[in-house]
Amino acid sequence: MMKHEISALMDGELFEDEAEIMFDQLKQDPDAHRDWAVYHLIGDVLRQPEYVHRDISAAVSERLLNEPTVLAPRSHAIKQKARVFALSAAASVLAVGVVAWMSLQISPEAAPQMAMQQPDVRPVNLQIQPKSNDYLMAHQEFSPSNDMNGGASYMRTVTYNPGEKSQ
Repeated sequence: MMKHEISALMDGELFEDEAEIMFDQLKQDPDAHRDWAVYHLIGDVLRQPEYVHRDISAAVSERLLNEPTVLAPRSHAIKQKARVFALSAAASVLAVGVVAWMSLQISPEAAPQMAMQQPDVRPVNLQIQPKSNDYLMAHQEFSPSNDMNGGASYMRTVTYNPGEKSQ
């Protein structure tokens, strides 16, 4: 609040009795006196910027040379790394827990029942016609009668209807 009153005094917005009280306060309070000096300096710079020139680069360079060099790691960075590690470990444990919980949700009785269920399969009545023998001979590698290791993955189901035209 005091700074606002100092600014009003400098702008001439206070009455004489208020200004007298303000001057008394400025004499007694060193912080208010410093603010008064800073406000006047700001006013001077704003009114005549070309006359106010102070080279502060030498003072800044000297202060930088006198500052100690800190090479120790920041504790914030260490805490951040520990937090990331803890959160990733917690996420991994949670993922394993969810997978285990989901595997326990399948009852032991349901697994054999699901394995025993088979989709509706119709047997196909295949009558080999003399014309189709050439086709089957050319593609005998796909015949289920071949005795080979892993043959189930090579089996193909072929249907042939002599009434249909091939595409």
